[in-house]
Amino acid sequence: MNPLQTFAASIRILSMDAVQKANSGHPGAPMGMADMAAVLWLKHLRVNPADTQWHNRDRFVLSNGHASMLQYAALHLTGYDLSLDDLKNFRQLHSKTPGHPEYHDTPGVELTTGPLGQGIATAVGFAIAERHMAARYNRERLPLVDHYTYVFAGDGCLMEGVSSEACSLAGTLGLGKLICLYDSNGISIDGEIAPWFGEDTALRYEAYGWQVIRDVDGHDHAALDAAITAAKAETGKPTLIICRTKIGYGSPNLQGTEKTHGAPLGKEEIALTKQALGLPAGDFELPPDAYQIASLREKGAKLQDEWERIWQEYQDKYPMEAQEYARVMSGKLPDGLDRIIESTLAQYNEAGGAIATRKASENAINLLAPLMPELIGGSADLTGSNLTWSKAASKSILPGDFSGNYLHYGVREFAMATIMNGLALYGGLRAYGGTFLVFSDYMRNGIRLSALMKLPVTYVLTHDSIGLGEDGSTHQPIEQIASLRLIPNLHVWRPCDQQETLVAWRSALNQTTPTVLALSRQNLPEQKRSEATRKTIAKGGYILEAAEKPDLVLVATGSEVALATAAAAELRQEGLRIQVVSMPCLDIYQQQDAYYRNQVLPKGVPTVVIEAGVTLPWRGICGDRGTVIGIDTFGESAPAAELFPLFGLTVENVVAKSKALL
Repeated sequence: MNPLQTFAASIRILSMDAVQKANSGHPGAPMGMADMAAVLWLKHLRVNPADTQWHNRDRFVLSNGHASMLQYAALHLTGYDLSLDDLKNFRQLHSKTPGHPEYHDTPGVELTTGPLGQGIATAVGFAIAERHMAARYNRERLPLVDHYTYVFAGDGCLMEGVSSEACSLAGTLGLGKLICLYDSNGISIDGEIAPWFGEDTALRYEAYGWQVIRDVDGHDHAALDAAITAAKAETGKPTLIICRTKIGYGSPNLQGTEKTHGAPLGKEEIALTKQALGLPAGDFELPPDAYQIASLREKGAKLQDEWERIWQEYQDKYPMEAQEYARVMSGKLPDGLDRIIESTLAQYNEAGGAIATRKASENAINLLAPLMPELIGGSADLTGSNLTWSKAASKSILPGDFSGNYLHYGVREFAMATIMNGLALYGGLRAYGGTFLVFSDYMRNGIRLSALMKLPVTYVLTHDSIGLGEDGSTHQPIEQIASLRLIPNLHVWRPCDQQETLVAWRSALNQTTPTVLALSRQNLPEQKRSEATRKTIAKGGYILEAAEKPDLVLVATGSEVALATAAAAELRQEGLRIQVVSMPCLDIYQQQDAYYRNQVLPKGVPTVVIEAGVTLPWRGICGDRGTVIGIDTFGESAPAAELFPLFGLTVENVVAKSKALL
């Protein structure tokens, strides 16, 4: 066997045997894509297995992540820190080889691909990041950022709507360094896909603006090499290479059928397959020269050394740009940023007034963007409503000009979430993007993956309640904030004024996990705070108005904080001791120690929680001696001023419920 045949054979052996040993997994796709992997990894992929974080490496994305053994086998063979024992531990607890590729778990895995379609969509984020960073930092004869993003994707990936959203944008932007090898084997779990996926995919992608290379024999190494070479030669369009493959390639009885998709082949069929392909018969037994021909360590070290020489010359010629590049790639925030934020918070407190928190967020972006070139924003066709554009620093990213820092995603909420994940994973960028809070349902799985991967993405979700008014129940979020709070690793902020909004932004920038900012359409009054009180906002929940030995605690978020303070004022006129608590981020508040939480919400004190959303999540906060004033139905179409009384969100109702509780 020649080197490419040996590499492909080794992938098939390891995939069959690992799935069989685990008694679980997907052997068919790795066996079918093994030749594609051999050509890409040995002839085109520029990586250094000894340094998985080398900035200028090519990115490889396995979008059809159920084929994970293909990636694990390739990583193992080419010299990554992934041993044969790791492969034998496939799909086992705490192994480095989980069932689907997981970011952080496996050296060389660039992202958690998760459900089908999100891998290729996130890869669009990688490709945008590469073009943007190249436009910002490259100088003549010093290509600091210059690499490709390669994707393997299957039929299922291209059926998913998120891939269509993202690939449409990729074609419009002309992402010439994005290359997708489409494993077109015509089989999914339910069998042959023709009855439910009969479109001309090539025509669809050509309509998106992609170069499409059709009908490549996915088992012909020369044809695959020629196709990838042609894809790299096209600099103005992303490329889809349609590779015709046979799922379960080499299996005498199961090749080309859904029976190889999601179950082990069985020991007898594996033996027959190895015999048919002329492979060693033993379990996990590879051809004698497999590691020698596959290792990319020497080649990768040379590639990185070449880049290091460019980096050294760059530092000598462009010290300011080099310093900034090093800072943003490290993830460190600019010096003095916190001091500027603290000063601005004091100014907001002194000025008072009333503005919508979406406007407060815009003010925060205008403050931060000129200081943070790594901020890259955007909106899903709602820029003027989300107020995500910085008048001081935003510039649109456009086809042919990636020097800007603002993406117009169009009406593609799910793609926006996945692309932002790609931007965050790439390094050197802090991604934020806006839409209406109610549309977070469209992007939920992208948000979930950003939380799972612990990516510092900021979701600017405006029009956070019935306060958006006339657009009606379809646009008025009721259950969305509560459901987002259920996602692990996700901090959900619903600020009540400009100070809390800026603190929420500061929190987002200092987190290694994602943040949701749930922001109002309507104006909200600025709450007055002492400096000491202002510092407690960062704890997620804090005493806005204190009372010694309170008779009652009023807890509220967002627009309802002003309602709580007004109701407290009336109750105090009747001689009651009322403590008002603002709870902008329940997630962070619950991370505080018990002593602090008992100060904020004293045990045994009757508590009323007020939030314009579903009441169930708050019942644990108010306990047996409390009540929740919220909304457990869908909204109505009417001016906001009429809706709040309709749903009992008034001072009179809060006072009445409080008295009844006492």
